[in-house]
Amino acid sequence: MSFIDWDKYPANEVAPGVRIRTPYGENLMLSRVEFDAGAVVPMHSHPHEQGGMMLEGKMKFTIDGETRTVEPGEAFLIPAHVPHRAEAVDG
Repeated sequence: MSFIDWDKYPANEVAPGVRIRTPYGENLMLSRVEFDAGAVVPMHSHPHEQGGMMLEGKMKFTIDGETRTVEPGEAFLIPAHVPHRAEAVDG
């Protein structure tokens, strides 16, 4: 898979107010996530690396014990098997 058509991936609600579309590669998952205000994805991990970029709003991310607020234009990379959580802090 070289190109991603997001409409071909169904949105799954992984936590209340959190919808995710996730294509997987062999070692990487790239997620398109939509959060309602105040929604939280609880601490979890998975076997793939996960990368993403904040398009709008603000998220409080905790990755491997470090917490930061991620704003539009900023990106993140979560190594495989590393615990992480996310919380929408601004629309």
